[in-house]
Amino acid sequence: MSGHTHLEAKLQRDIQLIRSKLQQMAGLVESALKDSLKALFKRNGQLAYAVILRDQKIDEYEKEIDQLCLEFLVRQQPVAGPLRFVYATIKINLELERIGDYAESIARRGLVVNSLNLDLNYTDFQAISETSISMLKNSINAFLEQDADLAKTTMLAQREANRVRDKINDDLFQLRADKKIPTTALTPLQTIARRLERVADQSKNICEETLYMCTGQYMKHMSKEVFQVLFVDDDNSSASQIAEAIGNTLDQPNFVFSSAGIESKKITPETVAFLKAKGHDIGNNITKSVDNLPKLNHYHVVVALNSLGTKAFPTPPTKTISIAWELGQAAASMEETYTFLNQNIEDLVQAILGQSEGN
Repeated sequence: MSGHTHLEAKLQRDIQLIRSKLQQMAGLVESALKDSLKALFKRNGQLAYAVILRDQKIDEYEKEIDQLCLEFLVRQQPVAGPLRFVYATIKINLELERIGDYAESIARRGLVVNSLNLDLNYTDFQAISETSISMLKNSINAFLEQDADLAKTTMLAQREANRVRDKINDDLFQLRADKKIPTTALTPLQTIARRLERVADQSKNICEETLYMCTGQYMKHMSKEVFQVLFVDDDNSSASQIAEAIGNTLDQPNFVFSSAGIESKKITPETVAFLKAKGHDIGNNITKSVDNLPKLNHYHVVVALNSLGTKAFPTPPTKTISIAWELGQAAASMEETYTFLNQNIEDLVQAILGQSEGN
């Protein structure tokens, strides 16, 4: 065997060892995630504690793989494909360790929730868990099999996870408002939904690293930022609902439009009927107050539709852009409100897109 062939064989053995360890870690993480959810749905405290204890083993794998990758870099001094492989592995190793932390967090929150003996429908939690776990499994398979097409397809499921997470939050706020769940249940249940949505996010990151490994193109630098825009008025019963509906029909995949009120009241029947005639079905929408939203400084833009809505503007220093639109005479009729908002929302979106492209 020539020296060159020997070195190539050694390089491939090192790569295979790292791949094998990462596959084992991914299996352990996936199992922990499934068990944390099973513990929640089946009210199995013993299984929840087993997940919590198992997190230490995941941390040990993370350290071992990190060390193997560092040794590989020093010993092999890889270039091109092998270098991209080890770089992607280091990043994916960290993503998997975080998902392991999410599984532990779900198990801990599940213990709290189950201690409250709630009569809760977990259908949406099951739906988001199926999406997130499927993304995790497919993202790892894409990496191990160097399947760029599978990575691209898997990334598309992230939006569904976000949608279900938002629905869960809306439903939980309504259940709390209706006094069907106690306040002590709200935070742990929201945390579980948020952790599951984050699993989908981390799985998308794994796919991006896989695409980098396969193509040499770093997808995170190529992808556009998702802009979150929030419309706020006094009670989320009409104007802000109209604004959200308009935004969601602009066919802008890099924008997420939401609405809220300083207080929340039921959507007016007139607004529902008006928007339905325009082709917007908001019959199932749930009104929200800004107090029930995540941190306002997570939004890129907050638009106040009246003077009361400006109370929602985040306190400086903040990266959030606060904009006040005075409806004025446009508020005289719903049609005029719709026309005003439609024009201004389109102008805002085009301005953001132009700024993004300019950067």
